[in-house]
Amino acid sequence: MASSHRLIGRRAALAGAALMGMAPAARAQGAPDRPVRLVLGFPPGTAPDVVARLLADALREVWPAGVVVDNRAGAGGHIAAQEVARAAPDGTTLFLGELGTLAMAPSTHARLSYDPARDFAPLGEVASIGFAFVVPAALPVTDMAGFAAWARGQSQLFMGTFGAGTPGHFGAAMLATRLGVSAEPVHFRSTGEAMTAILGGNVQGMFGTVALVAPHVQGGRLKALAVTTAEPVALLPGVPTMAQAGIEGLGFVSWFGVVAPAATPEPVQAMLEAGLRRAMASPTLRARLQEAGFRPGTGERAAFATQIREETARWAEVVRVTGFRAIE
Repeated sequence: MASSHRLIGRRAALAGAALMGMAPAARAQGAPDRPVRLVLGFPPGTAPDVVARLLADALREVWPAGVVVDNRAGAGGHIAAQEVARAAPDGTTLFLGELGTLAMAPSTHARLSYDPARDFAPLGEVASIGFAFVVPAALPVTDMAGFAAWARGQSQLFMGTFGAGTPGHFGAAMLATRLGVSAEPVHFRSTGEAMTAILGGNVQGMFGTVALVAPHVQGGRLKALAVTTAEPVALLPGVPTMAQAGIEGLGFVSWFGVVAPAATPEPVQAMLEAGLRRAMASPTLRARLQEAGFRPGTGERAAFATQIREETARWAEVVRVTGFRAIE
């Protein structure tokens, strides 16, 4: 019996040591005791990178050990997602995911190296941003009605996208259906390539994030005909929403939020959420996000988990209706 008690005690001690090693964040009075690595799947200068760096600045005020932004670009963010899904669940490796990696990927990819629902614990939404439908400045249209009339008279219409299976791709497909026109999607490998194409008039339309296209619209090189948000956006004054322009059912935004590896202990998740919510309550962070064209989130776990589930179902239906064939 004594040896049995010693064995049980030894196992309990080992389990406790493992938990302490797995969750150092939980020992640090509400903050990680090591720098947190915030991984994202896109290169510097992109919308996710802007969000990540603004968030990291705010989190450094909450987590004294520090936050490091780690750009792991490639495969539409899937490489970074896979890395974090397999990371130690100790609260020091987090993923800044977005609409594509967390909600659309299960429907747009036949084989994923991670499962958003199974492999991640949602911590909170950070920001969202709408899209604007833009055309080259030389196109002889000024609004969506004019574009529809012009497009119906074309023998060939090219729509630029940032890649197959992206929000801009499905937005273009849905717009063409609603306008009753045939449009050929042209998929580019990067936002830079797509912007070069539309600025050069090589494609006749494109959905780009408001922050990306606003400088070109303000500079007179592009025309913004409508935005996909529920309300008009400050960066594009005078530009109507799709609904206001007479195009119903074409509202969508891209969003960004933080998730941890699914096995992260509940106390650590709660601590991380508390820190994220404190950061998101910062007037400075919220103002900087808004200035960059984003709508600040709340950093709440439950709300973000619901959002991911609902958006996953919504985009699965969009993919089905468009007849998109999942990427192998």
